[in-house]
Amino acid sequence: MRATKWKIALVVASLAMSMSACGEDKADEGVADVDKNVSFDEGTTMAKLHDAGKITIGTKFDQPLFGLKGPDGTPEGFDVEMGKIVAAKLGIDAGDIKWVATPSEIRETSIEDGRVDIVIATYTINDERKQLVDFAGPYFNAGQMLMVTEDNDDINGPDDLKGKTVCSARGSTPAQNMADNYPEVKLELPAEYSDCLEPLRNGQVDALTTDNVILSGYVAQNEGDFKLVGDPFTEEPYGIGLKKGDDEFRDFINDVIEESFDNGEWEKAWNKTAGTVLDMPADFPKVDRY
Repeated sequence: MRATKWKIALVVASLAMSMSACGEDKADEGVADVDKNVSFDEGTTMAKLHDAGKITIGTKFDQPLFGLKGPDGTPEGFDVEMGKIVAAKLGIDAGDIKWVATPSEIRETSIEDGRVDIVIATYTINDERKQLVDFAGPYFNAGQMLMVTEDNDDINGPDDLKGKTVCSARGSTPAQNMADNYPEVKLELPAEYSDCLEPLRNGQVDALTTDNVILSGYVAQNEGDFKLVGDPFTEEPYGIGLKKGDDEFRDFINDVIEESFDNGEWEKAWNKTAGTVLDMPADFPKVDRY
């Protein structure tokens, strides 16, 4: 995917978000039609989930645009819509999805312990995580950036962070990148990115770092308080995590992702959620069938 403009249109975003909240779509409806006539080979994870008529999906509840708990307690966002698309291809209604909060530090264990069937939670695919779980995708490419207060003119990129205190989430790839490549930065690592907002606003930390799309949601949600600075300085391919070794299920989800690119479901999901604030990506990522 080539570089995307991460321009935040705050007034438009606020209007779009309010319209989404009171629009015609019910909170539990997805963009994909539920396939009620689908069947799967006996013994596969797809057959088990289809026959049960339900699926448990881990996501994040604190990230505007991608995974945020809505007013009625139901999560909403682009990751949530992707989960509904997967469920629909299994013949499962969106209302029969059980959503479980999976902050960065517990995503692998949630999959390994069977607490969730899949995780869709701004989940970067990398080799270290592949030792523990498998990934379908990527379905989106993001990049790490910095967010500072609106009046901060001292930080314009990672090279300006020497001696600064930066907040990120425990167990995240942005936090690990900071630790590995910026040793002169002091890190504060709460459980969730949203736990960094008040410390940043109050001057207890100098910057929040995570992926550009997550930060863009925080900027839009907190109009006039924060801004993004610099350019993306990593590549973060988002995948759907599942139990390691379940090749048939991974192939199925990869098929669903590629199909969503072609049939317009991905674009509908984007426009319904992240697209209310962010530009449409120029290209779809290439699914890695490793």
